[in-house]
Amino acid sequence: MNSIQSQRGSTLLVALIMLVLMTLMAVSAMSTTTANIQVVGNAQFQEEAAAAGQRALETVLSTRDFLTIPPSAQNVDINLDGVADYVVAFEPPPRCVSYLAASPANSPVPLPLECAAGAGLGVTCYWTVWDITAKVSDATTGANMIIHQGVRTIAGLNAAVAFCGV
Repeated sequence: MNSIQSQRGSTLLVALIMLVLMTLMAVSAMSTTTANIQVVGNAQFQEEAAAAGQRALETVLSTRDFLTIPPSAQNVDINLDGVADYVVAFEPPPRCVSYLAASPANSPVPLPLECAAGAGLGVTCYWTVWDITAKVSDATTGANMIIHQGVRTIAGLNAAVAFCGV
């Protein structure tokens, strides 16, 4: 009987210790889950920013205006809800990195007619390589990204002289 009376509080003590340990494990699990959700959210914003930048770059590259006119900033609605999600600015303006006189020998595709028309007068067209920098930003999430896109295109003599230093 003496041994039972001396152990009356030990069960309560063991139960409290186990409860504290289980609470610590639950808090740790919630903390880890919260951190993982933030990592996944940041990865999603990064992928959305990259997609917005690529969409704006494709729009710029679909016209040849970037050869002579710096593209203006574009608002991109990535989730198609009618609200611009990202702003894509092209800073610095596209720049000509290199050029090469176009000839049938170094052309993977047939030369445009305007290039062939001047063949008797010398080379009138150049293969030019351009570097286009797109800066993507979202004020809501703070997501930012810089994308460099290289493009090779054929340019007339005027564009090659003005921007490539031919």
